[in-house]
Amino acid sequence: MHLIFWFLSLMMPKCKRLTITAHAQEQEQEQRDIDDFFAGSSRRRVLDPRCRWVQRWNRVVLLARAASLAVDPLFFYVIFLTKAGPPCFYRDAAFAAVVTAARTCVDLVHVCHVWLHFRLAYVSTASLVVGSGSLVWDARAVASHYVRSFKGFWLDLFVIIPIPQVVTWLVVRKLLREEEIKEVMRVVLVSYLFQFFPKLYHSIYLMNKLQKVTGYIFGSIWWRFSLNVFAYLIASHVAGGCWYLLATQRLISCLEQQCERRKMCKLALSCSGLNSPISGYKGVGKFVSSRGNNSTTIKSLCLEVNGPFSYGIYEPVLLVFSSNSLAVRILYPVFWGLLNLSSFGNELDPTSDLVEVIFSCCITLAGLVLFVTLIGNIQIFLQTVMASKETMQIRFREMNWWMKRRQLPVHLRERVCNFEYQRWVAMGGLDETELIGGLPDGLRRDIKRYLCLDLVRKVPFFHMLDDLILDNICDRVKPLLYAKGEKIVREGDPVQRVVFIVEGCVERSQGRLSKGFVATSLVNSGGFFGEGGLSKGSVATSLVNSGGFFGEELLSWCLRHHPHYDKLPTSLATFSCVQPVEAYGLDAGDLKYITEHFRYKFASERLNRTMRYYSSNWRTWGAVVIQLSWRWHQMRTRGYATQKRKGVDSRLRQYAAVFLSLKPNDHLE
Repeated sequence: MHLIFWFLSLMMPKCKRLTITAHAQEQEQEQRDIDDFFAGSSRRRVLDPRCRWVQRWNRVVLLARAASLAVDPLFFYVIFLTKAGPPCFYRDAAFAAVVTAARTCVDLVHVCHVWLHFRLAYVSTASLVVGSGSLVWDARAVASHYVRSFKGFWLDLFVIIPIPQVVTWLVVRKLLREEEIKEVMRVVLVSYLFQFFPKLYHSIYLMNKLQKVTGYIFGSIWWRFSLNVFAYLIASHVAGGCWYLLATQRLISCLEQQCERRKMCKLALSCSGLNSPISGYKGVGKFVSSRGNNSTTIKSLCLEVNGPFSYGIYEPVLLVFSSNSLAVRILYPVFWGLLNLSSFGNELDPTSDLVEVIFSCCITLAGLVLFVTLIGNIQIFLQTVMASKETMQIRFREMNWWMKRRQLPVHLRERVCNFEYQRWVAMGGLDETELIGGLPDGLRRDIKRYLCLDLVRKVPFFHMLDDLILDNICDRVKPLLYAKGEKIVREGDPVQRVVFIVEGCVERSQGRLSKGFVATSLVNSGGFFGEGGLSKGSVATSLVNSGGFFGEELLSWCLRHHPHYDKLPTSLATFSCVQPVEAYGLDAGDLKYITEHFRYKFASERLNRTMRYYSSNWRTWGAVVIQLSWRWHQMRTRGYATQKRKGVDSRLRQYAAVFLSLKPNDHLE
């Protein structure tokens, strides 16, 4: 009993320790599962910047930034001069409401972009030391990285601050009531420039950043060309808006100067005391009766083109103030900006005013920079478009120089030029082998399989092979191009490849097959030459259309038992191009490699029978044997007398057919 209690006393602490250890392991496993769950949910909350819809959203954001740059100058045209009655400036509240709504909609797109960046994975800087970098998928790390970035969150936040809206609806309204019309122009211009330059930098930075992450933003070259033209128009819009504000200040100076020269002139340039912000200038009649006719006279003097006041570069603005059309108010300054930016300020004739001179210098420099940038982008665009054409012209010059140096005859030169032209029309100057040669093996194999598999399967012998052999066949085919009228292979020449026709038409003609005999055949799309006969004095012709092939003599040659037998089989017909032909070719060496490497796959009785059935040699030999057998049958049925009347020539012809039409020798023998 003592021994039992002693043993239990020793085991109980151990069991207790084991229980505690197991419980701790369970707690650690539960904590690990919780961490994995939150890590997985965090990863699910983070988006991949390389996915397709994020790339599309990036394009939308860039277009929204461009729209924002185009909307902001419209706030310049909120302040306008009344057309009738004494001079006073008012705020076009209806137009201001439309512009404010447009700016708010554009900012909402960027707010969504800011929210997206809190869930968008970024490339870790530490991972760039080795390799191309890896993405960070932790949600907290992504949000923290975005908030700490000055060019990220804080710049995004600054460009969507509604500064123009606040200035238009609060500051401008207050200054108009206080009759501080000049201060209105200064505040609007300064507030706009305060946000415009950071917004412009932000748009450029955003484009470069997205291009680094996704590789490209606007893949089409026409998109990039359109963006450059759009940037030129935005610059003209901004320059025209600033010109409109400065011209309005010059008009105010004219009104004040003319009023100071007259007695009993009480000039009030704000209409805010007589109408509401949205009512326009309906109270102008009351305003005229309270001010008298001096203000009206002053207004007419300041709006005259040949008046006493010198406007300098702002003189065309008189046409804008003389019109009550909103379209003229916006489009004419845009036209002025486009005209002077494109002419580098040649039309500008400034006065001695400091602000006017500085503005003229800015217009000239901006026009020069924009013009150089636009011309550079157009040059790149034209070089990209014309690069292939220049390559073709250089190749033509080199070929002509070589043909002249070798003193080739005219008909050969014409054939060379014709082939080069047809190759250019068919392929556009591109080398398909070179294009896909640098791709990974798996991707290249899949592309070749997509392009050639249907053509290869049209060969009945290949149709029964498995996918592994077909992949190797498709991977080894090469693109071929033949000009119209060219002979691909002549009768009796060694067959060097199996040709699969993609586009075009090939004429097949067969003359003498054996001494004294002529074979006839008909080959349709995807068919074989094969029926042989004993007709004399004719040439068999047929057409091989797109989807067809020829050169099947290589199949039996590759499947022979003699691995060192290098003599290629001879062609049984001549193949000429009726039209320009685009095809794929499988060379004899590649086909022999496939048959030797996968010989166990070809050791099939079904494949052997199929090869014999579609072989032109076997078909021709079979046709000859059948015809000879039929003639022997007729001789036996008609009797010996009929045979004797045919003469010696007929019997010699039959014996010659037996000896010359030998049974084909292939791997089955």
